[in-house]
Amino acid sequence: MRPTVVFWVVVLFTATGCFSLQPVAGQPLPLGTVLSLSINDAGRVALGAKMGQGISDIEGRLVQKDSAAYVLAVSQVKSLRDGVQVWSGEHVSVGTEFVNVASEKRFSRSRTALLSAATVGVIAILVSQGILGNLSGADVKTPPDTARSIKIPLVINR
Repeated sequence: MRPTVVFWVVVLFTATGCFSLQPVAGQPLPLGTVLSLSINDAGRVALGAKMGQGISDIEGRLVQKDSAAYVLAVSQVKSLRDGVQVWSGEHVSVGTEFVNVASEKRFSRSRTALLSAATVGVIAILVSQGILGNLSGADVKTPPDTARSIKIPLVINR
């Protein structure tokens, strides 16, 4: 593997970054904010027919908000049993009475910096110890003192 490939893999891995969910109770939310809505039991029953059974969280961009409902362009739905379902921005209205906690998904610079530093440190250790091998892609010649030897059994006639 070439160093540039390793570099871009590390950059893409750490660029996804770390996000944190910050509760937004009582705060005015600008449209386009990425929200995660934690759904209560009444919401699971009410939304079950249009979004699937056992919903625990709905994540998406805020399209509209009033005192009665959030309208989200849904990007993913987490369920209690089936994991995560990816959606492609369908607009769904979720009543505020169905939401336990509304949280804003925010990029965490400190977590991302820590993850990046740790990743770079691990790769530097692996490269310095030769664990990853030759990353330059150049052929490494075998040193002359490690030639192959052929053993021929010695037969002694008595």
